Amino acid sequence: MSDHGHSQQEIAARIGAPPGKGVLRDTVYGAIDGSVTTFAIVAGVAGAGLSPFIIVVLGLANVLADGFSMAAAAFSGNKAEQDNYRRIRMIEESHIKSNPQGEWREVREILAQKGLTDRILDEATDAITKDKERWINLMMEGEYGLGGIEPNPLRAAIATFISFLVAGMVPLLPFILKLDGAFSISAWMTMASFFVIGALKSHWSLSPWWRSAIETMLIGGAAAGLAYGVGTLFTT
Repeated sequence: MSDHGHSQQEIAARIGAPPGKGVLRDTVYGAIDGSVTTFAIVAGVAGAGLSPFIIVVLGLANVLADGFSMAAAAFSGNKAEQDNYRRIRMIEESHIKSNPQGEWREVREILAQKGLTDRILDEATDAITKDKERWINLMMEGEYGLGGIEPNPLRAAIATFISFLVAGMVPLLPFILKLDGAFSISAWMTMASFFVIGALKSHWSLSPWWRSAIETMLIGGAAAGLAYGVGTLFTT
């Protein structure tokens, strides 16, 4: 748990400008998928006994095309969330305009469920509904469960693409460098990248780093093993 100050100025600055969800999910998702899908291609093609040149060509095509596809999906998904958030804000704004008393009662119920009662409840409701922006923000959170920070589609797309690109290049490096025993080296490097991704991911979770690392490595290894097994079916 990170430390932070508790002076009045520090509290006001932190609460007034929360950081939001960031790009952790997009980065981890992009890195794991980049490693898994690229090594799946490497394993499948190697299992079929095809040349290293074909492995590099197909691998690079996957890194660029699939990475862009995932970035586009991250952008579209976050854009849809953003649009939905703005749509609901417009609905609440129109409700406040057309039925302020009903919306006042909704604010009162939200605050009542947070533990306020009697005169304090009514005073708090009046104080919040005097400011339209605070009124709408409370309704977004209390009625719809939506926070006050909109998703950032472009940031999510960039994080997804970069993490996919970096992690996806790992299985290809031994073939690009034309190393002896490239497939074995690629397999070990990819497993190591799964391990590192899992260990880093544990920084934001309650799981021990080694458990998260092993779990990620096993999931990636299972996908790679499946791809290699399918590739061997087409060995000539």
